[in-house]
Amino acid sequence: MPRPYRLIPAQLRAAVGLLPKTHLAALAGVTLALSASLIILTGDRTESTSSFSRASEFKLGDIQLAASHRIDALAPLESTFAEQASEQTPAATTAELEWQVEVVKSGDNLTRVFQRADLGSRDVHAVVDANPEAKSQLARIRPGQEIHFGFDSEGVFQELRYQRSALEQLVVQRGDEGFSATIETREPEIMTVYREGIISSSLFNSGAEAEMPHQIILDLATIFGWDIDFALDIRQGDYFTVTYEEKMVDGERVGTGAILAATFSNQNKVYRAVRYVDSDGQAHYYTPEGMSMRRAFLRTPVDFTRISSNFNMRRLHPVTNTVRPHRGVDYAAPTGTPVYAAGDGRVVASGYTNTNGNYVVIQHGERFTTKYLHLHKRSVKTGDRVAQGKQIGTVGATGLATGPHLHYEFLVDGTHKDPRTVQLPEALPIEGEERSRFLRQTRPLIQQLAALTAESSQIELASLAPLSNEG
Repeated sequence: MPRPYRLIPAQLRAAVGLLPKTHLAALAGVTLALSASLIILTGDRTESTSSFSRASEFKLGDIQLAASHRIDALAPLESTFAEQASEQTPAATTAELEWQVEVVKSGDNLTRVFQRADLGSRDVHAVVDANPEAKSQLARIRPGQEIHFGFDSEGVFQELRYQRSALEQLVVQRGDEGFSATIETREPEIMTVYREGIISSSLFNSGAEAEMPHQIILDLATIFGWDIDFALDIRQGDYFTVTYEEKMVDGERVGTGAILAATFSNQNKVYRAVRYVDSDGQAHYYTPEGMSMRRAFLRTPVDFTRISSNFNMRRLHPVTNTVRPHRGVDYAAPTGTPVYAAGDGRVVASGYTNTNGNYVVIQHGERFTTKYLHLHKRSVKTGDRVAQGKQIGTVGATGLATGPHLHYEFLVDGTHKDPRTVQLPEALPIEGEERSRFLRQTRPLIQQLAALTAESSQIELASLAPLSNEG
């Protein structure tokens, strides 16, 4: 329903329309005189440009009138009534406001959205200057999002609401000293979800068929990534079970939390993992017996489509056509695919040669070294400290390369080892007082996953290895 104009200007407009022409001149003179007096009295008071420009309908007796533009001669009078009303009437509450919703369109900026709500540039500045948070939030509006404008019964802009996400809303409200902004947050309901799947082609396809969010599939691959090569090791018939958290608002999923417990059966060997938050508040994944799932090194430092060349000390080089040792593994992947540090360490070399192209070398303690060749771009420089999983560059085809791939080398005490088969260092187990705390916290998660799996019609419980009775 259109917002009504203020009552007194509406009556004046109606009266002007009904008077005989012989009276109009006299009325105009009186109006102008009154306007001049009011201008003197009100000084430099400014009018809210948003309050008078809306097309509205209002009814006087049996006469229906439509107005889409203000009458300039009455504008000072309207402004005065508005100011008097604002001084006498407290601001309307959110529930009393009339709301207009504008959907952000492609190519929109904030000014265009405000214009569709019949608000001017001064209103835009008043809102974005409310505080830095309001300016930052509204600078990132995206197509499809909604901005809600609240107007009081006089048509004065009082409040803006911008739903930044399902859990955060920016609220800008008019007060005695202008607009102020706050962020309202909602706490989602955390639900535990169980999913299972049998591998038919790939983990990602089977995860999608099990209605698992993309991020949960990635997290599952990361948890078991030190033990399983998900590009080469998995087979048809392998299976997984997993419990994880979902964030819900009003019955709709708005995000995912952490994986709580999971199993993955690969070539008849079952791997188990459970999430544990230690006494320092740090969360990691462990076997039910307390051994860390995290190794000192990733088995593969890149998401790849295939291995284009294995470790081979007598390989025929595809470019030089000569037999020379191939001291690493080539992982074929599209140009630009992220390459990650296989372990914590320090970058001892980052540069370019005609043979290696863009390359990075990382030293991990005293015994281990990893090398990454033919990169499209490098993201680190010599001397940088890197953590396991940090992106150090992207896949490319620089140097002597026939196509985009990562050439990855793994050295132990200066000797090249096959990255696919080298025995990776084990992480230390949980011991001492922390171990008792670990068992108390994780046993219920493991038992819950086992119970849910037992109820499943797809995966037989008998195929799972028995839980450890340790502790």
